[in-house]
Amino acid sequence: MKKISSAEHSVYDRMRTIIENARGNVVRVVNTEMVTAYWRIGKEIVEEEQRGEARASYGKSVLSNLAVKLTAEFGKGFDESNLRNIRHLYLIYPILDALRRELSWTHYRILMRVDNPMARSFYEIECVKNRWSARELERQKGSLLFERLALSKNRKSLMKLALKGQELQSYNDMIKDPYVLEFTGLSPQPKLYESNKNLGARSKKGRLYRIQQDHL
Repeated sequence: MKKISSAEHSVYDRMRTIIENARGNVVRVVNTEMVTAYWRIGKEIVEEEQRGEARASYGKSVLSNLAVKLTAEFGKGFDESNLRNIRHLYLIYPILDALRRELSWTHYRILMRVDNPMARSFYEIECVKNRWSARELERQKGSLLFERLALSKNRKSLMKLALKGQELQSYNDMIKDPYVLEFTGLSPQPKLYESNKNLGARSKKGRLYRIQQDHL
């Protein structure tokens, strides 16, 4: 094997940094554009529903009809279930500028399940400040971090312990996100998600274990 000089190592490291930064920027741009587009679609859905005389039944037919047409042209990322999530995004965040560019659609899908506005704001801030991946956000929310901090007398120590499990999302993780692939029109490959088949079950078990540990 040819010996690589220290100068070549240095050049390689600089090139590697450039590539990694560029890849990260690409994913951030895609996520930002996707969330912004979803917010605008949500706005269209809500405003169209409000024009109907019988809003409940009319709104249901609007979503169903739109889902059929959008799915046929743009894929399952626009099925009725996701259109409901998109509408929910607009209802929770009626001001576009309130959306954080650092957070992906997967982050927002998790945040929208947090009913308490104060807790939701807390998780948003911590996601940005600590660069939490969507998986890490799910872990922290599932461990009831906000609620435990609210009850804890030693919040600083508890927060320090919570951050030990922090998991930053890599470029490969982000680019495999099925929502990103669907939005960009790329076809997701089944093998990309093999490792996630039992993620839900493992997450529940791990969450129970962590909560038990927290009370020891």
